[in-house]
Amino acid sequence: MAYDPIIEPLALGNLAGFHLLDVRDPETFDAEHAPEAVRVPIEVWEAAAKAGETSFDNVAYWERAISTLGIDQTTPVIVYDDGRMTEAARVWFILQYYGVDASILNGGWPAIRERDGLLGAVPALATPSVFRASPGSGRVGLVDRNALKAELDTDIRIFDARTKGEYDGDDLRRNARGGHLPGATLLPHADLLDGSFVRPAGELHEILSTAGFQPGDRLVTHCDGGGRAALAAAAAARAGYSSVRAYYLSFSDWAKDESCAIVK
Repeated sequence: MAYDPIIEPLALGNLAGFHLLDVRDPETFDAEHAPEAVRVPIEVWEAAAKAGETSFDNVAYWERAISTLGIDQTTPVIVYDDGRMTEAARVWFILQYYGVDASILNGGWPAIRERDGLLGAVPALATPSVFRASPGSGRVGLVDRNALKAELDTDIRIFDARTKGEYDGDDLRRNARGGHLPGATLLPHADLLDGSFVRPAGELHEILSTAGFQPGDRLVTHCDGGGRAALAAAAAARAGYSSVRAYYLSFSDWAKDESCAIVK
């Protein structure tokens, strides 16, 4: 069965029930948010994923973080951000990796604001809950630096969701080295979007095909720090690719290891 981690705003009415997570900054959330939405402390989650002691291997840490939001294992979770889609994708990726039935709301907060009555009666999340994580049970997988390094000479296809400047090594961001992973194919995440919306499945399939990705390819997405990689993984799944993993720590993690080859 095809897996689409992106849910269209009007499709929310087809759900029997769901919980809402807001991934915007605290000030924006406090000013206005969807009824019963709970804010994800994205700044904490982003830092924790990159820290050794709270990495994705620390299942107990992430169980507590997810439980604090009031999430259980029975009700679908819808994640929205400010319309950039990358931060909602980041949270979706983490949640689904640990076994949460999570989806990204296409269009984010602007899509909610533009449609009065879109959400209907959203149940409140009980805080805290008890969530038991099942790492790796999501439809999109996770790969780390060492595993990816060992797979470079296999049949995997690396989907680089950064900009052309980053790919070419002209834009270093905060990295000491610039360029791209051996064999990586550039497909900037902006090409996957139409404004604040992830493009439909057919358009995404055509875009990925034009970039050189073929049905049945084993894809690994990456960017510089996780958000665009997560969005690329969600877009690839929506386009019909069934073997998709994200190198969540991405190029910033790769570049700091001198033993990891970079092409410029």
